[in-house]
Amino acid sequence: MAGCGPGSEPAEGGAPAAARAPAGSGAIFVERARESGLDFRHDHGGRGDYYFPEIMGGGCGLVDVDRDGDLDAYVVQSGPLDPAPAPGARDRLFRNDPVLAADGSREPRFTDVTERAGLVSESVGMGLAAGDYDNDGFIDLYVTSFGPARLLRNRGDGSFEDVTAAAGAADDRWSTSAAFFDYDGDGWLDLFVAHYVDFRVTRNIRCAGPSGRRDYCSPTTYDGLPARLLRNRAGRFEDVSGASGILAEYSSGLGVVTADLDGDGWTDVYVANDQRPNHLWRNRGDGSFENVALLAGTAVDLEGRAQAGMGVDAGDFDGDGDDDLFVTNLGGETNTIYVNRGGGLFDDLTESSGLGPPSLPFTGFGTSFFDYDNDGWLDLFVANGAVYAIEALARAGDPYPYSETNLLFRNTGDGSFADVTAQAGEAFQVRAVARCAAFGDVENDGDVDVLVGSSNGPARLLLNQVGQSRPWIGLRLVGSAGRDMLGARVEVVTSSGAHRWRRAHTDGSYLSANDPRVIVGLGSDAGVERVRVIWPGGRVEEWPGPAVGRYHTLVEGGGHALPGP
Repeated sequence: MAGCGPGSEPAEGGAPAAARAPAGSGAIFVERARESGLDFRHDHGGRGDYYFPEIMGGGCGLVDVDRDGDLDAYVVQSGPLDPAPAPGARDRLFRNDPVLAADGSREPRFTDVTERAGLVSESVGMGLAAGDYDNDGFIDLYVTSFGPARLLRNRGDGSFEDVTAAAGAADDRWSTSAAFFDYDGDGWLDLFVAHYVDFRVTRNIRCAGPSGRRDYCSPTTYDGLPARLLRNRAGRFEDVSGASGILAEYSSGLGVVTADLDGDGWTDVYVANDQRPNHLWRNRGDGSFENVALLAGTAVDLEGRAQAGMGVDAGDFDGDGDDDLFVTNLGGETNTIYVNRGGGLFDDLTESSGLGPPSLPFTGFGTSFFDYDNDGWLDLFVANGAVYAIEALARAGDPYPYSETNLLFRNTGDGSFADVTAQAGEAFQVRAVARCAAFGDVENDGDVDVLVGSSNGPARLLLNQVGQSRPWIGLRLVGSAGRDMLGARVEVVTSSGAHRWRRAHTDGSYLSANDPRVIVGLGSDAGVERVRVIWPGGRVEEWPGPAVGRYHTLVEGGGHALPGP
């Protein structure tokens, strides 16, 4: 069809998706990290001094770095803070070269290509952001850290070069989550970087946890830091944090997501702050931002309390055409869902959503709105891991007593969610100190898989076993140069007339980079009537219904032009 490139091919896997196990039979996810060659263990660097960064790290990403159509895995390493990062404590890049299984499906196979990629770590790593900042068609990486952050330019030959200084992206403060997005609509991806607190090894305050024994400090023990906004000027960044207004607010930023939350055509930024009010940076469209979180209803919870915001995502879970917000919080609090009522005004509907009580015992980090069963409604995954010692584990002699299990919620389609963790599979009974959660279709079979990273533990790969049993379409939204158009919004109208809104992005979650492709589950619908894309910059185009059960590449300028929104 017009405007589709080489991506207009059936999902690789041989047998049609409908021939596989139906939804609801057996586990929803299975864990396959070691079997697939994804052998990585995070080192938090702790040696008994309770340095604050030790408990916060564990970033990861699912990124197609070699542009072969298969998602590769990048995992961020930390290591000891004092006296210096340990030799060999480096990030790892695993290239995915799937193999054909006996049932006709493609099983992921990862190879460690860190050495040939030229990756070297000299900081205590935190998180990952992904985006093609130089518009050459290859996805570049930004690695946040406690210490110097790194901008890694993808050379397109399997290797990366550190261009941090040359590109004007140097940053020595404690950076956490970051996001590539085109805030000014000039066709170049800008960069928003969240910073946490002003902790220093030489000023390591001694703190106690709820049990009274020594533990990691609260973020309010240290001064907060401002975020940073870098404007991309044709491949070189300019720090516009002050001029844009971003520098006006100091806080403790952890999760970051970008989306047009008020429907004015400009991409906004939402930041989950730890034990301080969250920020909603409204893009004024003139290069400046204002924090409207309090007026918008997204700064605090329903009771007016600032929560310990960790991970965050934006998505249209209720199907009304605008993006809602979800924030993961500390154990003893609830995770929070803010429902967009239009124009960027939100209601905290955590209580009625069914998401509150199940989250109370857990400290949530990585998360995403994603349709795991392809029924057309966005579900939720939450990666959990405590930040204060769990007394029962400490008493049992656990040397790192912070582990918890993860949560999975199914969207019922009526504004609420059902806790389906018990049906999710054995992988959801495993305890870990989970941090990042990166989302993408690792098997290219039409459903979303999850890469979960842990503090001081192994990476885990959760492969979706049910989503491919329902009809779906996959969309890659790119510009004329081949760059993924992050921030593009897509409306899919199904054969029954249902409208599904999705967004191309790699940000959100916690310390994570996600697959920019969009998967739209069709539920009981047999096909798609049309697809409409609102591109960054405001151009609107439409394509007739694409074939179901495969990926399609939609190129800006290749569809039927429509009046702007």
